[in-house]
Amino acid sequence: MNDEVSDRDDDAPVQEARLWQGNGWTARVIKNDDDDGWAVAMYKDGESEPALVGPWTMGRDKKNPKPLDVNAFHTLVKTASEVIRRHEQQLHAQLHKSTVVSTEQGELKITLDIVPDEDNPYAVLTAIDQMGEQVAQARVQPTFKLSPSSAMTWVENDFRAPR
Repeated sequence: MNDEVSDRDDDAPVQEARLWQGNGWTARVIKNDDDDGWAVAMYKDGESEPALVGPWTMGRDKKNPKPLDVNAFHTLVKTASEVIRRHEQQLHAQLHKSTVVSTEQGELKITLDIVPDEDNPYAVLTAIDQMGEQVAQARVQPTFKLSPSSAMTWVENDFRAPR
């Protein structure tokens, strides 16, 4: 029975004036290095870098930070989650591009997917027909610029990998 109680205690969320944990996040109120004020850093569980750092309100004594509370924590979680979501969308947009070209056989969707491997980055060009079937695929340099004209050139060259 004691083991069950201690297990539950270990999993209980931390809810202190300057540290809150829960819902996969940790909020930590920290001294703001830039001025005399305070900041709050939001960490997603398992991450060493904060997803969000922002100013934090001073308490009534104008020296110490206002304590964290449930409403502030939920707002911070929502804001930090949105920051991560936007970052993921931006990264996806940088690594995955597409365009459409018209051919005698119909329209082809041409996609470029960059694989940011640290040792050997590359990209993959893929041609997909109107039925969703892959027509061709070629490995290209990760610096390849996909545009309607570069896609059309690839199609006109019988899908040979551009150099």
